[in-house]
Amino acid sequence: MKKLFAPILFCFAVLLPLAAQANTAQQVVQKTVDQMIHELTTRRAEFQQDPELFYQSLNGILSPVTDFPGIARGVMTAKFIGRASKDQMSRFEETFKRSLVQFYGNALLSYNNQAIRVLPSNGRDSAERASVDMEVQGDNGALYKVSYTMVNNAGQWQLRNVIIEGINVGKLFRDQFADAMRRNGNNMDKVIDSWADTVARARKAAEDQQ
Repeated sequence: MKKLFAPILFCFAVLLPLAAQANTAQQVVQKTVDQMIHELTTRRAEFQQDPELFYQSLNGILSPVTDFPGIARGVMTAKFIGRASKDQMSRFEETFKRSLVQFYGNALLSYNNQAIRVLPSNGRDSAERASVDMEVQGDNGALYKVSYTMVNNAGQWQLRNVIIEGINVGKLFRDQFADAMRRNGNNMDKVIDSWADTVARARKAAEDQQ
């Protein structure tokens, strides 16, 4: 199952460092795929020897071009945001970002020359929101479908959500957050401090659905 999920994770990860120079969501995705494949193929040995170096590099690219605050708020939902202090919200956003960078950085490092194709626009996108579809061919020849939700923040397209083979990743994390609150007696500090473990469980839950 993990072998099936790895190329899908790569598709999500390769989208994250969005190219601000691109004019449309489709162009952002295509340019980013090209750049990341080039980076990985030319620096693979260096990154595999020192994954932390890759995480740092990836974080520097992701921070200005991914709507981490919006994603984190969507995961926490209004129900729990109302209970969170300003400090807790800030810590969760930072913890959430760090966990995702490491999580999907590992998926990127497992890239093995999979064939990737950004699909043409369906023509239903608005100026503020767009859906970009992609196909990736796994080592076994199977095609995996991924759909990215992009939002236009002040003229720059940013990642907000992803659907992987029908699995809504945003909803998956929302469910994991709510479950963590229940398991920890609504102790938000415990939930935030253990979020990396929660992300690992979310990945396993997604793998089990493949």
